[in-house]
Amino acid sequence: MTARLSTDDLRSRISELLPGVRKDLEDLVRIQSVSADPARLGEVEKSAELTRSLFAAEGFDAEIVRAYDGAPPAVVGEKKAGRDGAPVVLLYAHHDVQPENDPADWDSAPFEPTERGDRLYGRGAADDKAGIATHLAAVRAFGDDLPVTLRLFIEGEEEVASATLPELLGKFHERLAADVIIIADSGNWDIGVPALTTSLRGLIRVDVEVRTLDHAVHSGMWGGLAPDAIMAMVRLLDSLWKEDGSPAVEGLVSGPAAEVDYPEERLRAESGAVTGLEWVGTGSKVERMWTQPAITVTGFDAPKVAGASNTLVPSARARVTVRTAPGDSSKNALDRLQAHLEKHVPWGAELSTTVVDTGEPIALDATGPAYDAAREAFTEAWDGTSPVDMGVGGSIPFIAEFLEAMPGASVLVTGVEDPDTRAHGPNEGLHLAEWERVLLAEALLLRNLG
Repeated sequence: MTARLSTDDLRSRISELLPGVRKDLEDLVRIQSVSADPARLGEVEKSAELTRSLFAAEGFDAEIVRAYDGAPPAVVGEKKAGRDGAPVVLLYAHHDVQPENDPADWDSAPFEPTERGDRLYGRGAADDKAGIATHLAAVRAFGDDLPVTLRLFIEGEEEVASATLPELLGKFHERLAADVIIIADSGNWDIGVPALTTSLRGLIRVDVEVRTLDHAVHSGMWGGLAPDAIMAMVRLLDSLWKEDGSPAVEGLVSGPAAEVDYPEERLRAESGAVTGLEWVGTGSKVERMWTQPAITVTGFDAPKVAGASNTLVPSARARVTVRTAPGDSSKNALDRLQAHLEKHVPWGAELSTTVVDTGEPIALDATGPAYDAAREAFTEAWDGTSPVDMGVGGSIPFIAEFLEAMPGASVLVTGVEDPDTRAHGPNEGLHLAEWERVLLAEALLLRNLG
């Protein structure tokens, strides 16, 4: 190997590489790799192939793999390098994206990368095709003088709950095993303030159905005697929260969060809260978002207002989502939610529940040489600003799968997002200046690990 590259050397290399890496990112964004849409599974295949070819061009032994025939495509690969005894580093990202939903809600075409102001807009421009491009830039910064052996895992089903991930980790364990895992699928605390994500909430989703009648009946003849299903469902759902809006389900775990200042003005701007909205729950703001459970209703099946008739609705269905705090488990949360629903279903209505999916919460051990290397790299890339150890209220369930498959590995959760990225929503955008810092940070991290 050549001598250790200085920070200035790597900064110059990233600056030179940036136009080409951005072009590759834009090519990826143009592929509509919506894994939830059966009509666009061919696009998912295209994004896997482009990802494979990009890393193959950098000297990786890269190929598309699947858990079984017909399963979503992932890309795995390896580029051997580094001195004897240097750690093996696994780079993770995902090439599938969320649906764009109504294109009319976007200010530019969702799959045509468009620069406006300081951002590049497009579905996947941040989540998570920028993660793929970040790994590419770090690799290119070293060329054939990588300081560590790199392994690659670019998933193609993260946005649909990574159903085959455990099988992939088992089937290709020898090709993926690593000492350090860099997961580029999170974000930073703010523009100009880097972060390492050290805790994430888990997730359970349950479809709840309430039935009061075996068929619809006239509301004038039976209203006032027979409860309709929406009436019963509203009463049941209301029982899920205390008066202050915090979860009323007993036995869910809560915990403390890092002492991080989250200014009220920023909270309101980033959440889109309407004027006068009161926050729910108790405890610090970041505890409520990161280390306490939260219950929301994310779907409701009932007759639409337009065309509604004067009948008692016999059944209603809602999707109840619980974000579980670090230290809890999906089994505990499911058991507690089921017991609560059975206890509170009103008026003898029939209750049925169906588990949609689950994901475990995570609290990472943010100590050791890999974290020291990351904190040094981030501080240099952000010109002296140290990274925040950040919690995330959302879920990345697959991290638990990595920890189970590689219990001795250090897991570093990084990413390109910032508070105004709008991942999963209209006008998803990548802050370009911040992204350049992310590229430099990963290159410095690889240097430090080597």
